Amino acid sequence: MQQELLDFEANLAKFLDCKYAIGVADGTAALEMSLAAAGIEQGDEVIVSSHTFIATAAAVHHMGGIPVVADCLPDSMIDPASVKRLIGPKTKVLMPTQLNGRTCDMDAIMAIADQHKLKVVEDSCQAMGAAYGGTKAGLFGVAGSYSFYPAKTLGCFGDGGAVVTNDDDVAARIRQLRDHGRDPATGKVTMFGRNGRLDNIQAGILSIKLAHYDSAIARRRAIAQIYQDVLGGRIELILPPAPGTDDKRFDIFQNYEIQANDRDALRAHLSGNGVGTILQWGGWMVHQFDDLNLRSDAPYAEEMSMRFMMLPMHHMLSDDDVVYVCDKVLSFYA
Repeated sequence: MQQELLDFEANLAKFLDCKYAIGVADGTAALEMSLAAAGIEQGDEVIVSSHTFIATAAAVHHMGGIPVVADCLPDSMIDPASVKRLIGPKTKVLMPTQLNGRTCDMDAIMAIADQHKLKVVEDSCQAMGAAYGGTKAGLFGVAGSYSFYPAKTLGCFGDGGAVVTNDDDVAARIRQLRDHGRDPATGKVTMFGRNGRLDNIQAGILSIKLAHYDSAIARRRAIAQIYQDVLGGRIELILPPAPGTDDKRFDIFQNYEIQANDRDALRAHLSGNGVGTILQWGGWMVHQFDDLNLRSDAPYAEEMSMRFMMLPMHHMLSDDDVVYVCDKVLSFYA
């Protein structure tokens, strides 16, 4: 926790326009510490999205809570109507995942939280710089979590993460939790914490990359627009909302995830033409890991799991690369 980390935390807080950005070891640590700061206790229920990485539900489990899985919408975001149906006497936290560089309907989520007196902890690990109504992802509730794993839009050369908040008490608790429970002022351990600090080398790398991050986002949005322009009319596909189509949202396109008819054959066709594709989470929704026995209400996600896939998306793709991918998708359906 030397100058490189202090500088990165200041740079990140400025970029996100928040009071505190606290570097931690990885995105999973950020999730767990955010839940701890929200006061999760043994047996508390936390509503999570069906379409999320297993770390979201695992963080709840490891903090003593019970993950309850809500359905998602065609844009991959958590379904507020499903969230409402799952609220019960043990529900304590709503944990929306801001997925693929897009934010959930945070007006609806915050209204539900207010109505039922629930806390909100965001899994914003895939949404660094995304915004809803002018507020950056991660800054709606108690705390938000970021991952800087190399595959993220802002990635370091290993594992890294951050917790962001505007709450003084939450920030103080996170700082103590990440450093074995030591009081920063006295150095005395006053609670059980963990080794959860962001490494100085990674922090230095992230500060350099953050200085160029806006241009990387702009390039991703331009690529997304090409996909929309070429593939937007195909009835066989459901595309992410195009840039600029929602006045409330600013999407950064961490991933370009589509839904496709005859998905597996399309992937094979693309692979045969030199185009790599990915099934996020290995093709599984979080409630489909049967051995975990997660309670769920996710019929749309069940159907979506047979259709979703990711097309190439990174800021080094050329326009010609993207058009080539589109041509191969069109040739498959032709």
